[in-house]
Amino acid sequence: MSISPTAPMQTGMVTLNVRQLDAVADYYKQLLDLETLGRDGNSLRLGAGGEALLELRGNPDFAQRSQRAAGLFHTAFLMDRVDLAAWVRKIARERIPVGGASDHAVSEAFYFNDLEGNGIEIYADRPRADWPHDGGMIAMTTDPLDVDALLDLDPTRVWNGAPANMIVGHVHLQLGDVAKAEPFYAGVLGTDVTCRYPGAVFYGAGGYHHQLATNMWSSRGSGPLAPDTTGLVGFDLILDSAAQRDAIAERAGVTGHELTEPWGIALNLVVRGEK
Repeated sequence: MSISPTAPMQTGMVTLNVRQLDAVADYYKQLLDLETLGRDGNSLRLGAGGEALLELRGNPDFAQRSQRAAGLFHTAFLMDRVDLAAWVRKIARERIPVGGASDHAVSEAFYFNDLEGNGIEIYADRPRADWPHDGGMIAMTTDPLDVDALLDLDPTRVWNGAPANMIVGHVHLQLGDVAKAEPFYAGVLGTDVTCRYPGAVFYGAGGYHHQLATNMWSSRGSGPLAPDTTGLVGFDLILDSAAQRDAIAERAGVTGHELTEPWGIALNLVVRGEK
């Protein structure tokens, strides 16, 4: 089964400012067995299968971001269900603390925070044919997860490190006002609103449940990202064509492939297959 969320849009590498570069990198290596793909001074890239999924920029002088500020809610790493089951057995053996686990009807997910409070989701999708719908939208839920069912899935499967086909399946943001964010995330980026929760909006392209999400559960009224603080800097948005990239840039009123959303989060528009 392919784990690619969909064309024509996919979230890519997420960039974080951190104070403890090596310690935070070690956390992701332990949690997911990500490999170091390169280091340049005080920044390094971690990934799987030769593809960078996370860039960490280290500076001990960064101010610690408030958990009520705009920025990252979580980076969501997507893998096949059999790989997720093998990974669950790994973290159980290694006694890695889990922050939460949920059945979202469209997916099965586990939640963590890294050493500096950056949220992490690790998940597998259910088959698209099984995703529930309600009134033209995807009916995601937050129900207890049947962890035993995962542990019993293909028990001979051994976790051998981050799967080569693991990707950033979605990026979930916390912002000051989801209504004010919608014209950018739906209008400028050209996604569909796929689901609404109280205080949250989910955005998908090509029928996927969401490549992007915004909420204001703890960040209502927050302003733009403060400079020189820890947390989210931005992320890549992987597109199918230069024409798609150019159309987004035109709607955003910028030239080139870099734009900034209303709370100061940087988006780098990357055309699939281009270097």
